[in-house]
Amino acid sequence: MKFDRRTFAKLALGLLGATALGFSPALAQDKPAPFDKPGQVKIALVRYLSTGDFFQAYLAGVESQAKALGVDLRVLDSKQDAALQADMVDQAIALGVNGIIIQHGLTESMKEAAQRAVDAGIKVVAFDVNVENPKIPQIEQSDRDLARLALEQAIKDNGESWKAGYVYVAGIAPLDRRNETWVEFKKKYAGIKEAAQFGTLDNPIANSVANQARSVLSANPDIKVMFAPYDEFAKGVKIAVDEAGLSKDVKIYSADISTSDIAAMREPDSAWAATAATNPAVVGQVSVRALAQLLAGEDPGKSVIVPPTLITQKELVEKDIKNMEELSAKLPQFAHADVAMPKWMPNPNAK
Repeated sequence: MKFDRRTFAKLALGLLGATALGFSPALAQDKPAPFDKPGQVKIALVRYLSTGDFFQAYLAGVESQAKALGVDLRVLDSKQDAALQADMVDQAIALGVNGIIIQHGLTESMKEAAQRAVDAGIKVVAFDVNVENPKIPQIEQSDRDLARLALEQAIKDNGESWKAGYVYVAGIAPLDRRNETWVEFKKKYAGIKEAAQFGTLDNPIANSVANQARSVLSANPDIKVMFAPYDEFAKGVKIAVDEAGLSKDVKIYSADISTSDIAAMREPDSAWAATAATNPAVVGQVSVRALAQLLAGEDPGKSVIVPPTLITQKELVEKDIKNMEELSAKLPQFAHADVAMPKWMPNPNAK
């Protein structure tokens, strides 16, 4: 995929509330510096991907944890422009932020940009992008486990021998990690045959993937399983499967979850059988918490991993789960991850 550098547009930098609600000054005094004066702390979220429910929920999690801490959060969105994302890191440096969260992106464009931030004395964490820097903690969803849980369910549902379509775009760290598991499964189960591989991140992603999936299904009518380890991919595949009248003949296995995903999985005779997911809002919160630990002089670890949960169509129907709120309520392990959570850290999910 080719990413052309677009003309630098005016950046609308969002300033979110600088005071934490629900936390008294007495509690604030118990926090380590610089969070004893949180209004003076500036952090930036520099985004590569932002289209889709997952990324909206991730942003909401970043915002809620930043608000709980009481820090000044700036959000910079490159909208999948790799060069612009690197420039936005430089802009965040110029703004004088104390910390940066790099959310997705390409290693080749973000490696040097991330190093420039570190050289400027700024603390950095990276979510789902490998910037190849030992000083920068990696926030991960345990992508290999996400793929493993979904594929194990595919085998449970369909046996060990089937033809598959596979949706994949190389060069995106979480998709590359999920691909490693797919490669391992094909080696382990000789009966799994990959009939076609396709995929795109062109916006709108679901519709672009649907266009590809139509051709794949037409050329490979014997495909029984679609492995689409990103929910926007799965949405696109489902559009094509439904249009082809194959919802009873093809099963879709994915990663990630949202309210619209839940609705699609709950449809009568839906082909979308299962997904493995972490709560994207929780991942956003963990990203901020790991950065906050760095700013406080603590070590969150080289890899900060949020454990995933398998979610099946059957479970959604039987437990009458219709949205993300009900998913969190009926699957408590999905609502909060006790990750990067020192005693002084405010929990935005606390009642």
